[in-house]
Amino acid sequence: MTRYTRSLAVLGLAFTLAGCGIVYRPDVQQGSLLSKPIVDQLKPGMTKRQVTLLLGTPSLTSPFESDRWDYVSSIQRRGGKITTKNLSLTFENDALARIEGDYFPEDPQQLIKDAKKYRIEFPDEKRPDERKGRGGRG
Repeated sequence: MTRYTRSLAVLGLAFTLAGCGIVYRPDVQQGSLLSKPIVDQLKPGMTKRQVTLLLGTPSLTSPFESDRWDYVSSIQRRGGKITTKNLSLTFENDALARIEGDYFPEDPQQLIKDAKKYRIEFPDEKRPDERKGRGGRG
């Protein structure tokens, strides 16, 4: 009976700790998920329709300033500090005039950390040839 009670107590404690978020906290990203190659395709003179087809609808549009679109995103890594990113597009006469914001800040340390997290190695030329010594083709 003591063995059963002890197992039940350990199981209950494990569920309690897992529910509190002590065991694992995932990255939480909300808002417009834009990739740099897609945003790099934006060119001055594009129409609002072309921008919508490329990026999707904006996160924020002002009823008072219809020629400004904002794409906003926030990310919280492992329960840490929330980081907000903003990309503002300004139109003049229904054509893209300006692109502003800090959506893709160059933070080399964070890029390296993310690359290690997802096991991405750069550049490809410096990778050892994985096929050597495996006995297969190549």
